[in-house]
Amino acid sequence: MTASALTRPGQRDRLVVKMGQIDWVFVGLLCAIACVGAVMLYSVANQSWEPWAAKHLIRFGLTLALLLTLALIDLRVWFYMAYPLYAVGLLLLIAVEVIGDVSMGAQRWLDLGFVRLQPSEIVQIGLVLALARLYHGMSAKEAKFSWKLIFPALLIGLPTGLVMHQPDLGTAMLIALTGAAMMVLAGLSLRLVAVALGAFLAAIPPVVMFVLHPYQRARVMTFFNPESDPSGSGYHILQSKIALGSGGLLGKGFGLGSQSQLNFLPEKHTDFIFATLAEEFGFVGCFSVLVLYAAVILIALRTASLAHSHFGRLAGSGVTATFALYVLINAAMVMGLAPVVGVPMPMMSYGGTVMLTVMIGFGLVQAVRVHRYSEVTSGRGAFL
Repeated sequence: MTASALTRPGQRDRLVVKMGQIDWVFVGLLCAIACVGAVMLYSVANQSWEPWAAKHLIRFGLTLALLLTLALIDLRVWFYMAYPLYAVGLLLLIAVEVIGDVSMGAQRWLDLGFVRLQPSEIVQIGLVLALARLYHGMSAKEAKFSWKLIFPALLIGLPTGLVMHQPDLGTAMLIALTGAAMMVLAGLSLRLVAVALGAFLAAIPPVVMFVLHPYQRARVMTFFNPESDPSGSGYHILQSKIALGSGGLLGKGFGLGSQSQLNFLPEKHTDFIFATLAEEFGFVGCFSVLVLYAAVILIALRTASLAHSHFGRLAGSGVTATFALYVLINAAMVMGLAPVVGVPMPMMSYGGTVMLTVMIGFGLVQAVRVHRYSEVTSGRGAFL
C-alpha cells in the first residue's frame, strides 16, 4: 500500500476544513466556565484537587474531545438517528425503574460497572432530536395548531412521566420545559400557549397537594416561607442566602467563604456551587460568570439560526434552551426565587452525566454550524 493511500490527503483536507468551521470562541467560553467550576471545586475541598476538581477537569477534557468529534458528524446522520436515540433514552429510563440504584430515597441511576449514569439527563438530547425531526416533517400550519400536535405531546409526556416517578422533580421540569420551548419555536399558536399556561398554573395547587412526594411538597412550601423550618426543609435555601449576602460586591476572597469552608452550605459542590462563588467572589464574580453563560447561549442560538434545514435550526435551538434552563433554574434556586429542585449549574457543578449531556448537545450545535448547508431530507407526516 502506497503512502498516499495511507494518508488519504483528500479526506485529511476535508477534516481540516471541517475543524476550521468549528466556532473556537464558543469552545473557549466552555473551557472558561469549566475552569471556573474547577477552581470552585478546588476551593470547597479545602484547596485540594481531590475529590472533585481533578475529576471535573478530566471529565471536561474527555467530553470536549467528544464534542469536537460529534461536530464532524453530518446533520443527516443526526436526523436518521433521532428516533433511535429517543427510544434508547426511554429504554434506559424503564431500566432505571427495574434495576436502577436507589440513593437518597430516589431511584435515578444505572450502575454499568465502569460508569454510573443518570438516564433522565441523557434522554433530553434524544427528546430534542426526536422533536426536531418530527417538526421537520410538519408544515407551518400543522405546527401552529392541528391534531398532529398529539405526537410531540406524547414524545414530551412519556419521559416526563417516567422521570417524575423516580422521583426527580427538577429534571422532569427541565424535560417538560425543553419540550414546551421547542413547540413554541416550531410555531405553536400563541393562543394555545396562553391556554396551556393558564391550565398549568391552575394545575399547580392540586399537583403539589396530591401528586408530589412529601419531601417535594415540603420543598415547594418552603419556597414561600423558608424561615418556617430553618433546620429542616428551609435549611438549604437559608444557608444559600447567607452565602450570597455575605459575599457582598467583591466577595470574601478565594477559599475564605465561611458557609462553604465550614460546611454550613449543603451540596456545596453540586447544586449550590454558585452560592459558593457568590460568597468568595461576590456580585462581580457572579455577574462575570453569568456573562460567560449568556455569551454561550447567544452564540449557540446564532449558530442554530444559520442552519438551512428546519431540523438543524430546531435541534440547535432545543439544545440551547435546555442549557439556558439549567442556568436559569439553578440561579433562581440558589437565590431563593424558585424551589430547591436539585438542578445543577452546568459546566460548574460536579457531576459526570450532566456534563456529558451538555457537551453532546453542544457537539450537535457545532455540527449544525459545520454542516449548515447540508440538505436534510424533508418529508410530510408524523414520523418521517
